[in-house]
Amino acid sequence: MAQLTALWEQVVSLFTTLFLQPDWRNILDIAIMAVIIYQVIRLAVRTRASSVFKGIALLLVLAWIAEAMQLNTLRWTLQLIINTGVIVLVVLFQPELRRALEQIGRSRIRGNALFVNKEVSEARHEINEIVTALTDLSRRRIGALIVIERGTGLKDVVESGTRIDAEITAPLIENIFEPNTPLHDGAMIIRNDRIVAAACILQLSENSSISRELGTRHRAALGISETTDAVVLIVSEETGIISTAREGKLTRHLDAKALTALLTDLFAPESAQTPLASIFKRKEGAQNEKE
Repeated sequence: MAQLTALWEQVVSLFTTLFLQPDWRNILDIAIMAVIIYQVIRLAVRTRASSVFKGIALLLVLAWIAEAMQLNTLRWTLQLIINTGVIVLVVLFQPELRRALEQIGRSRIRGNALFVNKEVSEARHEINEIVTALTDLSRRRIGALIVIERGTGLKDVVESGTRIDAEITAPLIENIFEPNTPLHDGAMIIRNDRIVAAACILQLSENSSISRELGTRHRAALGISETTDAVVLIVSEETGIISTAREGKLTRHLDAKALTALLTDLFAPESAQTPLASIFKRKEGAQNEKE
């Protein structure tokens, strides 16, 4: 295990330089590495990656034991595994790596892609159309899944469905999600105050901590919210509960007032925001802490 010995010597030399000869560059170096390690752990926690990292640690311990005790066969086998480890990890974690790169590349500037250059009255009207449609679908227990595009483009998702390019109206939204209609199965995409597509296919979330009582519709909503900054609105077909998904977090049991406050706070002009928005934020934060 010459590679492991050389790696260990490099690690010892690095820490000796950092801690025995400190300067501002070393402090900055440590701070940057701490942030990177924290983000890697944060991305890996509660996913299959955490179990694989434990397996990697076990392999390294076995390799060290094999080197110390001169177990040649075991050492040769582990050397082959470690030498090809990077390629194996890329293959195993392709979905996780893609998600991580998408999060890194995601713009931190939250663009309000809905109701761009709209007057306050027009923005409120279109928000009310969405809320009216969802509350009526909820009352009748008809499932719905609406993705509102923001800063991250959803062109690939739009192309997976049927293009519509229509104004946002409650009757149209309800008609699209009406059971036994051609476009009811899948997600509706809203961009720049227009319904651009319906029956779109979303990738399901692979988060193993999602409650089993949540079906495919909620998992699809969480999946798109984990990789983009979109806001997703969901109506449960089984219970009629209205939920939202943002940044991989699900907020459930919303009524018309809370939903109006959320959409107004996110997409309407600043002057259109209402006191209900701050109430909703506190409710959402408290629910996320419980989860």
